[in-house]
Amino acid sequence: MSAVCQQTCSRFSAGLRQAAAAAASRASPLTVNLSEVKEAAVESFAHFCPVMSAVEKPVLIHNDLDEGAVKRSLVTRVADKMYETKFEYNIEKLKNEGRYRYFANLQRHVGTFPRATFRGQNDESTVPREVMVFCSNDYLGMGQNPVALKACHEAIDTSGTGAGGTRNISGTTKYHVELEHELAMNHEKESALVFSSGYVANEAALSAVGKIMPDCVMISDSGNHSSMIEGIRHSGCEKVIFQNNNLDQLEAVLKSYPLERPKMIIFESVYSMAGSIAPMKKICDLAEKYNALTFCDEVHAVGMYGDHGAGVAERDGVADRIDIISGTLGKAYGVFGGYVAASSNFIDCVRSYAAGFIFTTAIPPVVAAGALASVRYLRHSGVEREMQQLRAKQLKAKLAAKGLPAMNSTSHIVPVLVRDPVKAKQVTDKLLEEYNIYLQPINYPTVPRGTERVRITPLPLHSEKDLDMLVSALDSIWDDLELPRNVPVGDVTD
Repeated sequence: MSAVCQQTCSRFSAGLRQAAAAAASRASPLTVNLSEVKEAAVESFAHFCPVMSAVEKPVLIHNDLDEGAVKRSLVTRVADKMYETKFEYNIEKLKNEGRYRYFANLQRHVGTFPRATFRGQNDESTVPREVMVFCSNDYLGMGQNPVALKACHEAIDTSGTGAGGTRNISGTTKYHVELEHELAMNHEKESALVFSSGYVANEAALSAVGKIMPDCVMISDSGNHSSMIEGIRHSGCEKVIFQNNNLDQLEAVLKSYPLERPKMIIFESVYSMAGSIAPMKKICDLAEKYNALTFCDEVHAVGMYGDHGAGVAERDGVADRIDIISGTLGKAYGVFGGYVAASSNFIDCVRSYAAGFIFTTAIPPVVAAGALASVRYLRHSGVEREMQQLRAKQLKAKLAAKGLPAMNSTSHIVPVLVRDPVKAKQVTDKLLEEYNIYLQPINYPTVPRGTERVRITPLPLHSEKDLDMLVSALDSIWDDLELPRNVPVGDVTD
């Protein structure tokens, strides 16, 4: 075969594949007629070949094109494009609605937090600069508490980095055992069980109820966290929702079921997006009147309320009346993980039936040790709690003086309404770019549409001067964006 023929054959094979791909781009690869594609390619390339050009109607006698392989390749290319297009569309949709979540690259520094080093949003090339953080869940600054840090250092030096297994298979250490004992005692319960997060604690415990009591009616507050909603869904139990903190609705639901029917009232003590607090005593009264269990999420309350930091239930004197309490070790306690505290029988059932507990590695000993030290510290120290409450009170007063629409929070959380996702993002962008203040917008689905906000969490580590700086910045931004002031916020619930 001449060099010209070899070159022509090579170009023909490549062209044939390109023609097949082009045909597939115009239709489903499964419906491409490769015979027609080959005929068209023969006619197109005939003039390159001295033999084919001399034939009146050239016909392809043999080619090295594997039709099956080509079709599989085409299907893969089109499928990849199809899926990537779907992914891209859904991300663009979030961005256009102002709901896309950006991860700010923040570096905390022990001893200077809530000041932190900001390195951009998913961008390592950004020049680092110092910012003031006003949205941390490390409510009391325990993430840099010397007592907790010392406990972590000692544990990592003696036990290493990881637990090395599930709780059932070599993953239980003295730190886990002591932590669970401390948590149970703190909540006036017989037992406690530690999970990898507060989310997992709620989801796993509630889903396990469906295996223990499949006929249980889950009566859920409308403001409950996603972890509780998912746990209820996975339980497979009958579900009824009542409006946030609406006791009349709750009683009507309870009254509609026989006393002997298993029922569980599921609610939070502090609703983190609105800052409202549940009427704990009245809920306990209704639960006892209608023979229902109570499951209370104290995630945003543990460490923050009560003489020993055991939450709103302790503060209100009803800890012994709440059947099941869930909490976190990653917010006021400044470490990581979650837990459930209840009767020994209930905890044993969760330990034995909850997939989210059984089939995962235990939290590292260093984490358990740090959490244990933090829980013990806040059990005896109220200084941090008192200062945090003071800062929250001061901030609410300063916002009100400027007519900024802070929601009617009765807790340490201070949400300010914007009511528009795009403008909420603009508020936080301007705070960061012009004032070196870091806040995050809160949008749907975390809160209902039309109730978008910025959620401020003043810390005991913030000074009053820091609060003045924040309020002054918000005051200017409200003017720049022409956002409304002195508007009613009492109609907003989560």
